[in-house]
Amino acid sequence: MNEPVLARLQQLMTLREEVETLGTLGAWTPPADWVDEDTHLRLLLDVPGVDPESLEMHEEGGAVTVAGRREAPARLLHGERPGGTFRRTLTFPEAVVPGSGEAQLAAGVLSVRFEKRHPTIEVTTREG
Repeated sequence: MNEPVLARLQQLMTLREEVETLGTLGAWTPPADWVDEDTHLRLLLDVPGVDPESLEMHEEGGAVTVAGRREAPARLLHGERPGGTFRRTLTFPEAVVPGSGEAQLAAGVLSVRFEKRHPTIEVTTREG
């Protein structure tokens, strides 16, 4: 598939997830970025306040699903930050080696590094 089709498919999958959770109190969708790191892809997912023990990640086919839970404060007087559970399925923008994901959680950002199946390697030639 080409990039515009994959991007549109990702938008449709995200929209479907949002529609499925409309009736579910507390569901939310953390923002995510894909970063190209030559031989690896990195997924960055904003999950501030999420209990690290609640985080789950599953790879299947050409996608990764991340889920977790952020509890609302017990005596919340005014709330703008969503809480409860989330589940995001993100399509890999390039093929990766299955099971190669390495995750880290720091400063509220889940960072998962995947090895590309076909790494991008810059080659320069010398003219002389």
